Amino acid sequence: MNVTENADLAALTTFRLGGPARRLVTAQTDDEVVAAVREADGRGEPVLLVGGGSNLVIADEGFPGTAVRIATRGAALEGTRLELAAGERWSEAVEQTVAAGLAGVECLAGIPGSAGATPIQNVGAYGQEVSSTITEVVVYDRQAGETVTLAATECGFAYRTSRFKQDPARYVVLRVRFELEDAGGLSAPLKYAETARALGVEPGDRVPLAEARSTVLALRRGKGMVLDPEDHDTWSAGSFFTNPVLSPAEHAAFLDRVRERLGPDAVPPAYPAEADGTKTSAAWLIDKAGFTKGYGTGAARISTKHTLALTNRGEASTADLLALAREVRDGVHRAFGVTLVNEPVLVGVTL
Repeated sequence: MNVTENADLAALTTFRLGGPARRLVTAQTDDEVVAAVREADGRGEPVLLVGGGSNLVIADEGFPGTAVRIATRGAALEGTRLELAAGERWSEAVEQTVAAGLAGVECLAGIPGSAGATPIQNVGAYGQEVSSTITEVVVYDRQAGETVTLAATECGFAYRTSRFKQDPARYVVLRVRFELEDAGGLSAPLKYAETARALGVEPGDRVPLAEARSTVLALRRGKGMVLDPEDHDTWSAGSFFTNPVLSPAEHAAFLDRVRERLGPDAVPPAYPAEADGTKTSAAWLIDKAGFTKGYGTGAARISTKHTLALTNRGEASTADLLALAREVRDGVHRAFGVTLVNEPVLVGVTL
C-alpha cells in the first residue's frame, strides 16, 4: 500500500481535471482496499474511490479527504465464467473474452476505466449492458463493516444505474463475476442498428467476435471515444449526459416541442424503455438545440467528433467544464423541455 500526501488527482482522470487529494492511498489487493477505506471511515474522513478515472469530475479545489486508488489486478477465466478484480482494465478484459471465443461483452470494447466501475454505472454501449452478463458482485459493505457477495438480482440494475450508484457511500466494489456465452466464436445477437449496418448485417444477426469488437472500436474511435493522449477529443468522460427516458405524458409533450421548433415532420429518435417509457437521444437533443460538434470558444468545448462528449482542450478547469455543461443542459431544456442528467460522478461540485 502506497500513501501520498497532497496528491495530484487530475492525472488520474481522463478529463485531466481537478485539484489534489489531501491523502492518496494506492491499494493493490482487496485487503488493502478494505483496510484503507475502513481506516478513513474510522477517522470520520471523506473517502473518494478512484479506478480508471474515466467517470470522475473533481472540483478544482480538490478532495479534502482520502482518495483510495483501486489498483487491484487479476482476471480468472474458467469455461464461460469470468472473474475480474475491480482494478482490472475493462478494455483489456473485453479483449481477453473475445480471444477466448466468448460472447456477451464484445460490443463494450474500447470503454475506458476499470472493471469495478462497470456494475456501478451498469455500463452499456452498442446494444449491450454489463447487467446482462454479471452474475455476482463482491463488495465491501461499509455500513455492515464486512465483505459480502451480491447476486445480480440484488444489484438493482437499471439504465446507467445500480444499487451501488444509488448508495455510493455504502459499497466498495472489489470483484465482478460474469457468465458469458460460447457461441462458437460468434458474437451475441447484435441489438444496435448502427453496429449491424457497419457490419453489413441485420439486427439480431451474429458475426465473428473479432469483427464485432473491431467494428465497435472503429465506431468509438470515429467519435473520439477511444482514449488517445494526443487527441483532445478524448480528454473527456465519454458521454457526459445520459439518454433521457420519458414517461408517456412527457414524451407527448416533448414531441409537441420538437414539432413546434423543427417542423411538423420532425421525428426524434425513440426507443422502448422500462415502465412504458421512451428513451430518446441526448446527442440528438444537444445538436438540435444548437450545440453542434466543436461548440465553444474556451478551454472546454464540445468534441469535434461527437456532441455528447464535453472535452478539455488542454488548459481547462473544472469550472470551465461545468459552465459548458450547464449551458448545454439549460439550452436543451429551453428548446425541448427535457432536462439532461450528467453521467459522470461529480466530486465536490454540482451541476
